[in-house]
Amino acid sequence: MGIVISVVTQKGGVGKTTTVNALASAFNKIGKRVLVVDMDPQSNLSFSTGADVESCPTIYDIIRGHVKPLDAIQRRPMADVIPSNILLSSIELEYTGKNREFILSNIIAEVINFYDYVIIDSPPGLGILTVNALTACDYAVIPMMPDVFSLQGLTLVYETIEHIKDSVNPKIDVAGILVNRYIKRSKLHKEVYGTAQMISTSLRIPLFKTVIRNSYALSEAQSLQQDIMSYAKRSTGAKDFISLATEMISMGIEG
Repeated sequence: MGIVISVVTQKGGVGKTTTVNALASAFNKIGKRVLVVDMDPQSNLSFSTGADVESCPTIYDIIRGHVKPLDAIQRRPMADVIPSNILLSSIELEYTGKNREFILSNIIAEVINFYDYVIIDSPPGLGILTVNALTACDYAVIPMMPDVFSLQGLTLVYETIEHIKDSVNPKIDVAGILVNRYIKRSKLHKEVYGTAQMISTSLRIPLFKTVIRNSYALSEAQSLQQDIMSYAKRSTGAKDFISLATEMISMGIEG
């Protein structure tokens, strides 16, 4: 059975979608079967993979029961994709009853046996869509920028994950905190990484040894709807995400 990973954060602009896209590409590169699920109404992940969100069914159509999960999967070079669009933003109001946090879990249960990894891109913030992503997953990855504002948000995300673990998903673990857009020569970035190490020790959650260095190729690949391993396989971004995938496997996170 495959491993389900959710990439979660309480704020935008920390490389969340980039992490989902490039990590999926890295796992695919080393021979893993990967599905990405876009749970963000902004649908940036869907765009970056080149998925069709206008004429093809999305995660919203699956939730509404209009299509089966397998019928909404689109085959893309870097991974299979269940896309999203702006309609997903209405879920907060449409679903207010009991067990609404298990909507995504039930969907993934229908496809998990076909994949080694299912990676979920959740929206920034800690609303019902993110709660669904956490309820459905085995591991959470917490991306952050090397700045003080990201540091401040780590405890909030951790507390949300602990609440989910205590209430609806006892199997969830934090795979690690991932520092994105890291510049080795920056004194500030080194200091923030050191503080992140102290926070990870205090909260008893891992901090990935791999850092994702600042890489224009990652942004360019997404803008051109290409995966980083095909677009610039020798770039620092590609190398770092292969390193991250390898590190996760070495930690036992392997489907």
